[in-house]
Amino acid sequence: MVGASTIFLGGTEARATPIYPTPDPDPFYAAPWDLANKRPGEVLATRQLPPLLVFPETTVTQIKFRSTNSAGQPIAATTTMLTPRSHVPDGPVLSYQHIINGLGTQCTVSRVLYTSDPALQLREAVLLNAVLLYGWSVALPDHLGPNSAYGAARLGGQITLDGIRAIRRVPELETANSRIAMAGYSGGGMATAFAAAMAPRYAPELDIAGAAIGGVPMNLVKMVEWVNTDPHPAFGLLMAAGIGLEREYPYRFPISDYLNQRGLEARTAIANACTNEILYVGAGHSARDYARNMHLADDRNARAVVEENSLELFDGLPRMPIFEWHSPFDPLIPVDAIDNVDQRYCAAGVALQAELTYSPEHLSAAVLGIPAVLSWLDARLRGDPAPNNCPD
Repeated sequence: MVGASTIFLGGTEARATPIYPTPDPDPFYAAPWDLANKRPGEVLATRQLPPLLVFPETTVTQIKFRSTNSAGQPIAATTTMLTPRSHVPDGPVLSYQHIINGLGTQCTVSRVLYTSDPALQLREAVLLNAVLLYGWSVALPDHLGPNSAYGAARLGGQITLDGIRAIRRVPELETANSRIAMAGYSGGGMATAFAAAMAPRYAPELDIAGAAIGGVPMNLVKMVEWVNTDPHPAFGLLMAAGIGLEREYPYRFPISDYLNQRGLEARTAIANACTNEILYVGAGHSARDYARNMHLADDRNARAVVEENSLELFDGLPRMPIFEWHSPFDPLIPVDAIDNVDQRYCAAGVALQAELTYSPEHLSAAVLGIPAVLSWLDARLRGDPAPNNCPD
């Protein structure tokens, strides 16, 4: 896919051509010719995949379905269903939005499940095995979409919801009437949180039992301002998000036009990269290292894109109960944005259970929250009344 936009830099016309990932060579991922005639969540294809040693006694089914990108255009998306042998018809389902810090198609969950690269292991396998032992089925959507649009949180929310629609429509999965919950941490939490907030408008027919969201970057504007000018060890992820947003919004977020030669070289280096390589390329850098100028930060259209993908600035409200957890000392995300979202949800009457996991590091906070998350999800999928620790 190729896209371009025309902008003006100091009176000189320039063409911004986003750099897209190398298409996945497997034809299963390709969009069918009649995609525009399908409805969101409509199943396009299914296939059984080989069993996985990491998930014993579990069948693996991949579903391709119709979803929608951020411009309202139809796209083909995929989700992978893990069905344990103990599954019963219409038994519980967890849609788990795995962290995908990547710009390449090999970084998607459906690919990582079968990779031999130790750097791309599915790190939540222990958590997911615990869920499978409960007898729950697990859906793992490739929530960055066909262009690996890292940073496009609204897109992730839409793909997540359409994935849930799709799994209900596959008879052999026996989930047409299942109670369904969602969960995700960090980037996966962004997709989960947006899915919860968008559901009343985007998929009002879905009755989702609850959503557990952890370590969510709730405001990308603040993150950009935070690490834009000063060197940061995780700057590579911010740059990757810029590239991902340009892929999703090529006419509104033409970041490539603002990169200097070093920036263009770094862009090429990470265009098909996953987490470790992205972090390595960007470590200790800042936007000033890679930018021809900083004018993009003042562009109203570009800023609007970042705002639209920031949950703190999104006016939608979940109808479902929410479990939110994070570390108050998290060094990678603006914690005040999380607090603001929690307060807004409480003021609106959302059933919110907010928990702090005291860790000085981003990912360890995810692990510390697992026992409480599993307990909360189990209660939601049993149909128990949702707790609420909002202040009176």
